[in-house]
Amino acid sequence: MSPLSTREVCQRLREAALGVCALRRIAQESETGQISVEIDGWHLSLDFDGQRLHHCLQCRCPEDREWRLDTTQRFGTDPVSLLSTWELAQIERLLARTE
Repeated sequence: MSPLSTREVCQRLREAALGVCALRRIAQESETGQISVEIDGWHLSLDFDGQRLHHCLQCRCPEDREWRLDTTQRFGTDPVSLLSTWELAQIERLLARTE
């Protein structure tokens, strides 16, 4: 089974930003700033400080395919970096509202 692509994870975030899919907070680790969310069966771990979404750390889809942030590469590996300014603001608003 192939791993999830960055674009597939970004698309799920885009759908949440557009309101096509619901974003639901599952858990939060306050000391690390990491939160877990679910978007239509997809489980994402996000680096969110309460106002700003920094990175998507990992994602697992219902078919058990995974994506993980590759910290060895500098560019193009984080789905958050592929979001438009508006999409990012929408996701941050949704995350702040679920606190």
